[in-house]
Amino acid sequence: MRFLKQRPSLTVFVFLQVLDILTTLIGMRLGAGEASAFVGSLMHLGVVPGLMISKILAVILVLIALRRKRPQIVVMANIWFAGLVTWNLVLIFSQGWKHVRV
Repeated sequence: MRFLKQRPSLTVFVFLQVLDILTTLIGMRLGAGEASAFVGSLMHLGVVPGLMISKILAVILVLIALRRKRPQIVVMANIWFAGLVTWNLVLIFSQGWKHVRV
C-alpha cells in the first residue's frame, strides 16, 4: 500500500482498472458490446476471464514502464482509461435510458 501512496499515478491507474471492469460488466449486462477487438477476442474465454487477462496485461505494461523510469506512460494510460470509463458510463446511461418508461 505504501508503494501506491508514493506513486499517485499508479493509484489512479489501479482505481481506473477497477472502474473499467465494473462499468464494462454493467454495460454488457445492459446489452452494450465490447468495442475493443482485442478484449472482445479475449472474452471468448468468458467475460470475466477476458477482462482479467486484459487487466493483467495492462498492469504488466505499466510495471515495465515504471521499471524503465517512464512514468509519463502511466499518465497517458490513465488518460486513456479515464476516457474508456467515461465511454462506458455514457453507454450505461444510454442503455438505461432505453428502459425508462415515461
